[in-house]
Amino acid sequence: MAENMQLSKPDIASDSAPKPPRRSTVRSLLRLWPYARTARWRIAGSVTAALLASGSVLLVPLVLRAIVDGPIADHDLGALWPLAGLLLLLGLAEAGLFGIRRVIVARPLAKVESTMRGDLYAKLQRLPVSFHDRWPSGQLLSRATSDMFTMRLFLAFPLVFLIVNSLVFLTGSAMMFALDWRLGLITLLPALPLVLLTRHFEDRYSLAARRAQDQTGDLATLIEESVLGIRILKAFGRHRTMAERFKRQTAELRGTELHKADMLANLWAVIVGLPEIALGVALAVGVVRVADGDLSTGTLVAFLSTALALRWPVESLGWLLAYSNEAATATDRYFEVMDEPEDKPEDAPAASDRPRVETPRTEDLGIRFTGVRFRYPDAPADTPDLLTGIDLHIRHGETMALVGATGSGKTTLTALLPRLYETTGGSITLDGRELRTIPLPRLRELVSIAFEEPTLFSASVRENVLMGRPEATEQELATALSTAQADFVEKLPEGTGTQVGEQGLSLSGGQRQRLALARAVVGRPEFLVLDDPLSALDVHTEALVERALRQVLADTTALVVAHRPSTVLLADRVAVLAEGRIVAVGTHQELLHSSAAYRELMTGQTATERSLVR
Repeated sequence: MAENMQLSKPDIASDSAPKPPRRSTVRSLLRLWPYARTARWRIAGSVTAALLASGSVLLVPLVLRAIVDGPIADHDLGALWPLAGLLLLLGLAEAGLFGIRRVIVARPLAKVESTMRGDLYAKLQRLPVSFHDRWPSGQLLSRATSDMFTMRLFLAFPLVFLIVNSLVFLTGSAMMFALDWRLGLITLLPALPLVLLTRHFEDRYSLAARRAQDQTGDLATLIEESVLGIRILKAFGRHRTMAERFKRQTAELRGTELHKADMLANLWAVIVGLPEIALGVALAVGVVRVADGDLSTGTLVAFLSTALALRWPVESLGWLLAYSNEAATATDRYFEVMDEPEDKPEDAPAASDRPRVETPRTEDLGIRFTGVRFRYPDAPADTPDLLTGIDLHIRHGETMALVGATGSGKTTLTALLPRLYETTGGSITLDGRELRTIPLPRLRELVSIAFEEPTLFSASVRENVLMGRPEATEQELATALSTAQADFVEKLPEGTGTQVGEQGLSLSGGQRQRLALARAVVGRPEFLVLDDPLSALDVHTEALVERALRQVLADTTALVVAHRPSTVLLADRVAVLAEGRIVAVGTHQELLHSSAAYRELMTGQTATERSLVR
C-alpha cells in the first residue's frame, strides 16, 4: 500500500531466524487459565469421572485376588458368581464414566476455543498497521486455526489425563507396595531414569514442535499467496516455480514432523521397554516366592494385574508430554500476538485527562502538519527518516493536491492522518486539535480515505460501500455510487446486493477503484484523503468522476495524492514533496512558473531536456 515501505516479515521457520526464547512448559500452559477457568467445573467433573473410571480398573486386581484365593482355591463355584458379576459391573462403570467424561467437556471447551479465537480476531483489528506489515498472514491464520485446536484438545484430553494418570500411578504404586513391597520396589526401579529421560525429551521436543508450527504458518502463507495471485502465476507461467517452492516447504515440514515422530518413538521404546523388563523380573521373583510358599497365588495375580493396569498411565506419558509441549508452543504463539502493544494510551484519554476544548482560531482550522517526521519501525538504524520535517497547512474547506516522485512518501504521509501509522516526531492537528487527543473511533469518523490499491471484501456491493458509513440511507448510497460514476452496479445480477467475490476480483480494476471511492465519500466526511483514486480509470470516466468529485470536495477539507495534471486541477493548491519535505506550495499555474521540480513532475521533462528542445 504505502510507497517506499521497508517491510520485514519474519520467516520464523527459517534456520537463520532467531530461535524463540525457551519457556517453562508449565508456565506457558498456565496462561490458558483465564480462559479455561470458565469451564473449570466441567474440567473438574471430567477429571473426577476419569478418576472414578480408572479407580474401577484398580479395583479389578483386588477382586481377582479374592477370586483366586477364595472360590478357585476352595473350589466353591457358588461364591464365584457374585465376584464375576462385580467384575462385570466394574467394566461397565469404566466404560460409562469415560463416556460421561467426554460429554461433560465437549460443549464448554468448544466455547473456550470460540472465545479465544474471538479475542485473537479482535486483537488483530486493534493492532497497528505496522504490526500487519511485519507478520505474514499465514502465520496469523495458523494461530487462529490449528494452534487453537491444539490448545482446546489439550484442555479436553492431555490435561485431564496428566492429572488422572499421575494419581492413578501413585495409587497403583501404593497398592503394589501394599501387596508386596519387594516386588513393588523391583517394578518401580525404572522410574528415576524415566524422569531424567523425559526431561531431556521435553527440551528437544519443544523446539521441534515450535519449528513445525511455524513452518505450518509459512506454508499457509504460501498457499494463500498462490490462490490470490493465481492470475499472475498463470500469466507469467510461474505456477511450476511456486509448485517447487511449495514442494520444498512441505518437505521441510515433513522432515520436522518425522524428526518429532523419531524422538517420540525413541522415548516410547524406552518408556515401554524398561517397565516391561522390570515387570518380567518381578514376575520371575514372584513365581519363585509362590513356589517357596512366601506369597499366595492370588496376591501375585493381583500384583501383576495392578502392574498391567498401570501400563497405560506409564506408556501414555510420552504422548501426553509430547502433546503438552505442542500445546505450550501453540499457547506461546497465541500470546505472542495477544501481547503485542496496541495503539498508544492517548487513543482514548480519560475524561479528566482530555484537554479543554476551545474554539479554534481561524488560522488553525483545517489540517496542519508541523515538523512531522516519520520512519518505519523496522527501518535499518543507519537509514534516514522517510519524512524529515513536513510543514504544511491545508485550510478549512480547501483541497490540497500532493505531488512527488515515486517513493517520496506521499502515501505514507496520507496514512498518518487516520493514524494508520504513528508519527516519529512533530504534530498533526485537525481544526486545531492534536491528532493524538482524538479517540481513534472518532478520528476515523472524521477522516475518510480511498487508497490507490482498492481493497474489497467477500461481501455485497452495498456492504463494501457502506463500510464508509454503516448507517447511510439508500439515497446516500445511491449518491455515493453516482459520485464515483459506479453506474455499472445497476447492470450487476443483483444490483447493490451482488457479491463481489474475494478481493473483488470479479470486477475490473477501474470498477474496484470506483467502489472504493464511493466508500470514501458515502459518509460526507469532514476530512477526505484520496490516494491517487483515479489511476485505473479511462479518460472519459475520469472526467465524469472529477466533475462529480468537485461537488464533494467543495464541502470538505481534502488531501489528494496526484500523479496527473487532470487530478491536480481538482485542487485549490498544490504541495510538492521531495527529500522528505514540502519544498513548494502554490496553485498549479504558480508552481509551473516557480518550481522546477513541479514542472518536471507534470511534464516529465528535466530542465536540460527542455533546453535541448528549444
